[in-house]
Amino acid sequence: HKLYVLRYFACEALCLINILLQLWMMNSFFDGEFYSYGWKVMKFSEQSQEQRVDPMVYVFPRVTKCIFYKFGASGTIQKHDSLCILPLNIVNEKTYIFIWFWFIILAAMLSGLMIYRAMIIFMPSFRVRLLNTINRMVPREAAEAISQKTDLGDWWIIYMLGGNLDPPIFKDVVAELAKQIEPPHKNGKHIL
Repeated sequence: HKLYVLRYFACEALCLINILLQLWMMNSFFDGEFYSYGWKVMKFSEQSQEQRVDPMVYVFPRVTKCIFYKFGASGTIQKHDSLCILPLNIVNEKTYIFIWFWFIILAAMLSGLMIYRAMIIFMPSFRVRLLNTINRMVPREAAEAISQKTDLGDWWIIYMLGGNLDPPIFKDVVAELAKQIEPPHKNGKHIL
């Protein structure tokens, strides 16, 4: 099951790459303003009313100059300059501040998950603790035997079983599996 677990972890890594790529593309689309957009909005809300310069206006202008052409009284086309309000940009600035926070939260959580997965891969002693954490009824000796004698893929399947089985049943499965994996000690006793 080693290939299965590597594919599983690779899919999680692809999620992190996807979020980082989306952050980069949004930043490119908004001319380098998206990376700092949320920070600027948070600083904006902390400033006094007299010193405020809304950072959202730079990215999503609310007012623009409009030119209207219409027929005059003599039938000629007249040009009228005026200011137009862009109500959709008011909605867009709120939407993209939510998207910014969502992307930052997802990127932080997925980065933490990648560190967690690296600990699972490179620290076999951490796997023992995880088996005990998922079910406190599992004896530490049995968790050590399974973590040391199985490869990462097989351990992952056992770990996933622990999250889906009732604790007493999982304890029995792990105990039986540990008996089959671990040979008897020199004094003739099993580890359990």
